[in-house]
Amino acid sequence: MKPWPDDVVALLRQQEGLITRRQLGGAGVNDRRISRALADGRLRRAARGVFDTITVPVEARRHDLAGGGDVHAHRRRRAAWLGLLTHGSDVVAVGQTALVLHGVQGLPPQVTVEVARRDRRERRAQDGVVLRRYTSPRGFHLRGGRLVVPIETALAQAVPELDRRTALAVLDSALHQRLITVAGLERAHALARGRRGVARTHDWWRQADGRAESPAESWARADCIDAGVAPDVLQLELVDGAGRVVARCDLAWHLGGGRWLLVEVDGAAVHSTAEALYRDRARQNPLVAAGHVVLRFTGADAWSGAVSRAVRPVLRGQDWGPGRPAARGRVSL
Repeated sequence: MKPWPDDVVALLRQQEGLITRRQLGGAGVNDRRISRALADGRLRRAARGVFDTITVPVEARRHDLAGGGDVHAHRRRRAAWLGLLTHGSDVVAVGQTALVLHGVQGLPPQVTVEVARRDRRERRAQDGVVLRRYTSPRGFHLRGGRLVVPIETALAQAVPELDRRTALAVLDSALHQRLITVAGLERAHALARGRRGVARTHDWWRQADGRAESPAESWARADCIDAGVAPDVLQLELVDGAGRVVARCDLAWHLGGGRWLLVEVDGAAVHSTAEALYRDRARQNPLVAAGHVVLRFTGADAWSGAVSRAVRPVLRGQDWGPGRPAARGRVSL
């Protein structure tokens, strides 16, 4: 079978394997070739006028086509693109869909696909997409050739509809990736005021911290804050006598006497290989030998509340109290 034209290949890479009939036609692929591709399985209908070139069903996919290893990220991006492609070129990505296209992490595995029409004409949404009627969204950005509301607007639209752990992970991610500044986050919070559901979120915006390097770290921090054991320091570096960094721990509590409770939240993909396990053990041993308490958790632990349940008994038996000033930056072993 003749390969797809280069223009089609570029679109497929950008649109998570999706392509519209109009895009195919614009690249010189006629209806006869489309019919043959459908018959031999090279194309599958994803929605009216939209085709998927990936033969594996979405729910059965096990890897991220972009090579990042996170299949959930692929599914979110695909859902966002399917919503946009299904509703034509005049729609704008808003809310969670805009956050996906901006590259924000921490959103639910199944995002709410939301678009708004620039002309605000009444149209019926298709295939589970939420068709918003936001008042004149302005200042669009281009992401992959499609219009997307700015990150501040997208956060203002999305955060009031998210649960607490997810919202904090989203806000942390936007800061950590420098998609938004602290001042920009304050403007987004101001934009969100008056929206339904925003009243319960006011503390969340203030608790956002760009030092969190993964959604799982954000979940763990939210869990600990809610349990009354907010960490004293994030990303605490511990150095040896020569000033070399031995470890950088995600969450830390000062126990007094130079001792720390150190928590690391591990991603399975990063820490599941034999080489990674040896490296983690070599890094942990000096910490334990120096009298620190080291606890490790998975992302599933962080989501389930296991971190605070493990941390509280340790803190109760030590000289620790919430809100006490603790050392920041580097700590010598």
